[in-house]
Amino acid sequence: MKKTIIVLLAAVSLCGCCCRSEAERFADDLMSRMTLREKLGQMSQFVTTTGDVTGPEGEPMDINSLIRAGEVGSILNVKTPEEIEALQRLAVDSSRLGIPILFGHDIIHGCKVLFPINLASSCSWNVEAVKESARLAAAEAAAMGVAWTFSPMCDVSADPRWGRVSEGSGEDPYLGAKLSAAMVEGYQGKDLADSSTILACVKHFAAYGAPEAGRDYNTVDMSERMFRDRYLPPYVAALKAGAATAMTSFNDYEAIPASGNRWLLKELLRDELGFEGFVVSDYRAITEMIAHGVAADDKEAAALALKAWLDMEMVSGSYLNHAEALIEEGVISEKDIDRMCRNILVAKYNLGLFEDPFRYGGAERFAKAIYKKETRDFARKVAQESMVLLKNEDSLLPLDSGEKIALIGPFVSSSRSMLGSWTAFRDYDSTAVIKEGFDSRFPGRVTVAEGCAPFEDINGGIAQAVRAARNADVAVLTLGYPGELSGEATSMASVELPECQKKLLAAVKATGKPVVVLLTTGRPMALESVIDDMDALLVVWHPGTEGGHAIADVVSGDVSPSGHLTMCFPRCDGQIPIRYNHKNTGRPLTKAHPDPEKPWAKYYKSCYLNTPNTPLYPFGYGLSYTTFEFDSLTVVNPQVAMGEDVVIKARVRNVGDRDGATVAQLYIRDLVASTTRPVRELKGFERIELKSGESAELEFVLTVEDMAFCREDMKFAQEPGDFKVWVGQDSDATLEAQFTVL
Repeated sequence: MKKTIIVLLAAVSLCGCCCRSEAERFADDLMSRMTLREKLGQMSQFVTTTGDVTGPEGEPMDINSLIRAGEVGSILNVKTPEEIEALQRLAVDSSRLGIPILFGHDIIHGCKVLFPINLASSCSWNVEAVKESARLAAAEAAAMGVAWTFSPMCDVSADPRWGRVSEGSGEDPYLGAKLSAAMVEGYQGKDLADSSTILACVKHFAAYGAPEAGRDYNTVDMSERMFRDRYLPPYVAALKAGAATAMTSFNDYEAIPASGNRWLLKELLRDELGFEGFVVSDYRAITEMIAHGVAADDKEAAALALKAWLDMEMVSGSYLNHAEALIEEGVISEKDIDRMCRNILVAKYNLGLFEDPFRYGGAERFAKAIYKKETRDFARKVAQESMVLLKNEDSLLPLDSGEKIALIGPFVSSSRSMLGSWTAFRDYDSTAVIKEGFDSRFPGRVTVAEGCAPFEDINGGIAQAVRAARNADVAVLTLGYPGELSGEATSMASVELPECQKKLLAAVKATGKPVVVLLTTGRPMALESVIDDMDALLVVWHPGTEGGHAIADVVSGDVSPSGHLTMCFPRCDGQIPIRYNHKNTGRPLTKAHPDPEKPWAKYYKSCYLNTPNTPLYPFGYGLSYTTFEFDSLTVVNPQVAMGEDVVIKARVRNVGDRDGATVAQLYIRDLVASTTRPVRELKGFERIELKSGESAELEFVLTVEDMAFCREDMKFAQEPGDFKVWVGQDSDATLEAQFTVL
């Protein structure tokens, strides 16, 4: 490393209560030695020719030359510790000031060991497990040399057509906030000076989860009130948890693309929410403002982003190409550049990169850190807890260990569909597929038949599947969507089961054998047209590296399913987007309508004529191999003054003959307010494990923040009034009480 940097470090501590001020002083001293081009270089992120390309490709760049010139601040998507070390060596030894590079990657749901996709993990409702998953993923990534992840995705979405629902925590802002904060805490730990921690990144700021028609990258049009009430809370929670970085979204908000939206990035994110880290654009999102129609060329796009306080540009290079001219023309100032560059240098300082640029990574360290037994075991546990049992006629599941099983479908041996999206460091050979799990748990009892491909018939496939089913006691079908149909750029106009899979299911059902469906998917699916052909339905999602074993654990009954949906499953495509926390209209459809004897009563209500308003399976829903009952709901203080907490108690009992776990959920409704409020809002939950016959007392504390909302005056605050409260296992809970805020 250069002597100038080493001397500076002699006087500063890497950690401690004054870490930020020390880091700022260090950054300012360093910037006094930097040229404008070097500052702009720190604000520029690039991908190498060997790295994963996760967006439109532009002109090829000579990365090595840029590094030598000190004009690269960050590189993303490098795939090996050896390459990371070589590039870092080039920066430290060959650039004028030896400023280390910050390496980033999409460590979304694991590194080498893949945990279930984020939507699946959210269905565990296990905040501590989500936090630990992020910690373990960070440890593997740090050993690779990656010190920055582009996660958590805090985008709330109720539209399963949007493929990126797989990366988030579902449709609810309260649960999303809890899980987003947990992921930040897992990635960053208590001290970024710990070389097993990495920078978290709050994305996509903002409202990316509501693109029109569920089509990725599409425009977003919503009121500020809706944004603050329903979409902003997870971002805020992640920022409060200390997230060091944030990423802009691809969409526009209030007709201004996020990457050039000064209200979003400066007035809201920094001034109002107090964010002090640095902001990175998404992949080429700055120059894409040309296509949005708010910039004529790269130079105008760069100007918009810089004036919006967007610190780092991902890939497109417009800052390096145009910022000098923009300063000369007085559009921006070098003071603006200093502010943004400082934010990036502070982050590098806090990571300890100036003290030791090679504290992350190294081939030897990486080899020792990956695929640890504790990591694989925990991935298996999270996968078990993430699976959601939606149907189980006549207690078909769990399967008896003596039954002959026909294992059928396109995903029986698919490692790709175990892993899902964002799996840059995947190892298919180290992934447990469904067949492997079944062969291990049911040795000698499993016959395999592919039946069909994910989206097309195969010659003789259905006939083979039918023969296998007829010779078995039970047919287990692996249906759904492949792993490559989740994540970015995987929007779908329909989320129904592909026709070839419908035919396969119907043919197997016609054999008369009981049918279990294992649904592999990265999104909710519209299943009403096929649900009657399923005797049991277990949503296994894309469960990760240990997925095959975890599925067998649940199917066999070694583990009782305990997952609960964090997105509704629609009946059909036409219901989408559908959410539990919708608002009433002036003409709501109640359970009294329609009356079969009064068919006219259905008209002039907010409803469909050809399908119910309700989803096939509601938010929060999930069955077990045992049965839970809730009772004794009590509001301890049914009348409270403004500013006081409300305490709610209830009891849950395991009345079945198996041990198991469930998620107790608390919902409220503000009956009369200055603005319309949802019919129900999740405001508390607790994951409970109970032995057969055991009960537990529940206590929920509703805080002022829980009861606050974006009022008529646009202030987020509480109002007096009457509230209903429900406790149960899903958003349709019927155990009800009331309280009043005076």
